[in-house]
This record gives sequence, C-alpha cells and structure tokens, in this order.
Amino acid sequence: MRGGAYSLRRWIIGAMIAALLVTGGGVAGAYALGSTTTVPSQKHVNAATAPIELGTLSGSTKASGTLEFAGSRDLTSGLGGVITGLPTPGAQIGVGHQLYAVDNVPVYLFHGVLPVWRSFGYGMGAGPDVKQLEDTLLGLGYFSGSPDEKFSRATSTAIRAWQRETGQAVTGTIDSGRIVFQPTDARISAVKAMIGSTTGPGSPVLSITGLDKQVRVTLRLSDQALAKVGGTVSIELPGGVTTAGTIASVGVPTEVDSADGQKPIVVPVVVTLDDPAAAGALQQASVVVDLPSETRKNVLSVPVEALLALSSSTFGVEIMRADGTTKRVRVKTGLFAGGRVEISGAGLSEKQDVVVPSL
Repeated sequence: MRGGAYSLRRWIIGAMIAALLVTGGGVAGAYALGSTTTVPSQKHVNAATAPIELGTLSGSTKASGTLEFAGSRDLTSGLGGVITGLPTPGAQIGVGHQLYAVDNVPVYLFHGVLPVWRSFGYGMGAGPDVKQLEDTLLGLGYFSGSPDEKFSRATSTAIRAWQRETGQAVTGTIDSGRIVFQPTDARISAVKAMIGSTTGPGSPVLSITGLDKQVRVTLRLSDQALAKVGGTVSIELPGGVTTAGTIASVGVPTEVDSADGQKPIVVPVVVTLDDPAAAGALQQASVVVDLPSETRKNVLSVPVEALLALSSSTFGVEIMRADGTTKRVRVKTGLFAGGRVEISGAGLSEKQDVVVPSL
C-alpha cells in the first residue's frame, strides 16, 4: 500500500479518537456515504488483521465525580451548658451510644428521619417523633409492643429501662436536646467545639455523615437524559479499580460558578456503590463515572484503526482474502464505542478479516 494512503488513514483515525475523547467515548457516525463499492485488489505484505465481529456495541459518556460518605450534615446543640465530652474525628457512633456530653450528661444517637423538636413525656401530643423513639427503644431491647405515635405507659417504661441501663437519672421522660435523631449510625467527620467551651441551642458541635459511601457527579445539561434513577453505571476508582454503581437520585438543573467566570448549568447526580467494599479505606477521592449512552444490537464492528479514508468524505475497510490479496470496501459508519466502530455495507460479514495497520 502506498505511503500516502497510510498517512491519510492515520490522520482520519486521529480525528476520530479526538472526537471520542470530546464526546466521552460514544458517538454516532455522521458520514452519509454513497453506494458500497469494491475497489481493485492489491497485494498486502505482513499486514496485521482483526475479524469483523457481530454483536452488541455500547457507547458511554464519562463524567468526573467525587467519592464521599453519604448524609453529610452539621449537628448543632439542642442544649445550653458546657461541653464536657466529644468524640474524635473518624469515630463511628452506633444507635443508642453517646455523641457528645453537655454538663457531663450524654447526648445519645437514636434512629429517625425527623429531628427532635420537643421533650418526650406524658401529656405530649401524638406524632411521628414518638414512633421514632419507640422504634429505637424496641431495637435496643427496651420497648415491648408495637410502636405507634402515642406516648404511653409502655413508652415511659421503656425510657426508664434505657436510662437505668445507661446510668442516667431514671425519670421516664427525655428532655429536648438529650437525643439526636439520625437516619443511620453516624461517622464523625469533624469536631466543631472544644471541651470546656460553652454551647447553646443552635451552636455547632459536630459534622457527621452516614457510614455508607456514595459518588456525587455533575453532568452537563446536554447529558441529563443519560441519568435515570435506578440506572447502572461504572465507577473508575483510584488505583485502576472499577466497580458498578446505581443512580440513586437526579437533581434539577442548577447554575454553578466556574473558574473561567462562566455559569454553566449542570445536573447533580448521586450514585451508590453496588459493592461498598470496593472503595476500601478511601474516605474521599476523585473518580470517573461511565454512563451508558447508545447501544446497538446485532451490528458488525471493527477496531477504529481498521477504517481507511477512501476520500475526504468516505470511509472503507480493507478485507484480507485467503490468498493474501485485499479488497477495499466502502462502508457506512455508525456508533463509535470502546475503540470499535459500527460498520455496514454490501459484501461485509461476520469473521471476515480486515487490515489493522499499526499507528
């Protein structure tokens, strides 16, 4: 083959690779070609080949993301007094255990999605916070019966048993601020107070997260159709580890600031790890998320390098014959994905060998 044809092949392949990088790895072909044409045969010496494959070709779009612990929030004091006990950053606090202490009396972690907004005791109105309290006491082994929204004798009895077991004053009631509701067990991400400092309602004490890790992704507005709750993605972790994830939530398009002074509109997406252990000891890290885009089933494909520029607007491949001669066949390109390209045209079939020169 003449050197000019290889130069043109190298040029067009380089342009395709650049297009793949811009689009995140999957792009549909945009070249409308004429009728399929076979050009004269020629000898091809010591040519590397690859078979035409029939199967599914899937494209994807890459987006940068951040691995972090889920459920990050600041915890403020519900009491006034002196801070007398604090956990260390990184500590994990289980349900029913002490978060911190004010005036040498612990503040405990209970499970629930609603915050504490009142004291618990006889005469209080029914509400979902009472059920959260009873659910936790049941899980800790202190409450008997079926949790409901009414503060009853069973509720007070369970509180007394819990207070007695944990060395508190046994009152059967809980003052506002002495427990904190959190959906899950907590991890201490930062301590915002000091032992001996004075605190009051609303003063920051701790920053906490849940124990599970997630990935936050910021998608371009043009890619928002790729993010669907329940969709499966691939996550590239530091060190070359790849693991699967599931899209947990898709936020609304939001305008953000950028280093160049522009205000692009992006879509915030949260992804959970299907295998949390895959993240190992990583607490926070930059990751790359692969979101599936287009998929073509039962199509023929070849390595991108097999494409040959027949002219400035048409592509082809060189099919290797059994006798060592080749024929160039004009093709129509489709999806580019994973280093391969979908092709179609007359005279093409699965397992035919095409020439793949070294770049």
